[in-house]
Amino acid sequence: MAVVAFCLPVYLARAQSSGYHQLRVEEFQGFPDVTSRDNVAYTNCYIDFNYHAKSERGSTVLLTCDVKLIFDREKSWINHTKVTSAKMIKDILDHEQGHYMIAYMEQQELLRTINKTRFDTNYQIEASNIFDRIHEKYKQLSLDYDDDTGHMQNHEQQHSWDTYFKKRLAYMPQTELARNQY
Repeated sequence: MAVVAFCLPVYLARAQSSGYHQLRVEEFQGFPDVTSRDNVAYTNCYIDFNYHAKSERGSTVLLTCDVKLIFDREKSWINHTKVTSAKMIKDILDHEQGHYMIAYMEQQELLRTINKTRFDTNYQIEASNIFDRIHEKYKQLSLDYDDDTGHMQNHEQQHSWDTYFKKRLAYMPQTELARNQY
């Protein structure tokens, strides 16, 4: 039995956002992929990345960014027909929380990177490159997470990742809005 990873496509439009939180069963409102015989759950998160530019002193550009983490309830699902116990639901939510945490780490790294970057008139390319580089890093981390945990089946590795995520969350500086000011 496998739990499918999440996707993080690029969206450049405003959307509702929520901060980091613990996922709950009722948030998985999408319809399960019944053609998949092994998958028991799917989490869909994406980053909503918007920015506004304002020219400052010469070629320096002030970039104000909104970088929001969106958990898409309508595309996230749990196939309850394959759930055999309350412990299994707990294990599924625990694993899916890891995917959500990876998306949250991506959001936070984007915010921190934007905050410390000095942009010039090529800000569109520079911002896009930052997003693409960081997005690829976390896309790979999500694949590694599923490989290492065997899609939650390897309980020892799942516990190891859970510990890693808890430490990252405990020591991660919170940032709501990136404003690059020079």
